[in-house]
Amino acid sequence: MIRVQKIHPAGSWQGGPADRISLDLDDRYRRRAVLSGEGGLTFLLDEPSAVHLRHADGLELEDGRIVEVVAEPEDLVEIEADGTAHLIRIAWHLGNRHLPTQLMGETLRIRRDHVIEDMVAKLGGRLTPLQAPFDPEGGAYGHGRTHGHDHGHSHDHGHDHHHGHGHGHD
Repeated sequence: MIRVQKIHPAGSWQGGPADRISLDLDDRYRRRAVLSGEGGLTFLLDEPSAVHLRHADGLELEDGRIVEVVAEPEDLVEIEADGTAHLIRIAWHLGNRHLPTQLMGETLRIRRDHVIEDMVAKLGGRLTPLQAPFDPEGGAYGHGRTHGHDHGHSHDHGHDHHHGHGHGHD
């Protein structure tokens, strides 16, 4: 099976793609997977560690052909606020919950979640549901993933989280 030999960031590859592959956010975070493009091209992504594929990235196959990554539209909500300071406050609360968030300049985008939407509304944010590709910020160092909390269970786990080391700061 033909393999991906290199991942080109969006805007860094040229020419028309040999095929396209549409994936939602979860399916764009992979280490190893057999993938099939819209035109029927099947290939293997096999990376040493998981990678986050972004919209318009180019997957270069061993024979030099490029498969374009297309971010599939998802159920999202766009958040607006009364000015930058208000938006930053809302963004802080989303980040405090480790919620994948896409920074859009004057707005934020998150996946639909009625619990989080209620929190944002109580913080004074204005919410607009939409279908759009979702490409949130990476982890704390600009790569990797953030993981949202599941609201299907209590956050009280019945045990403490003592780590056995101090948190002193010199």
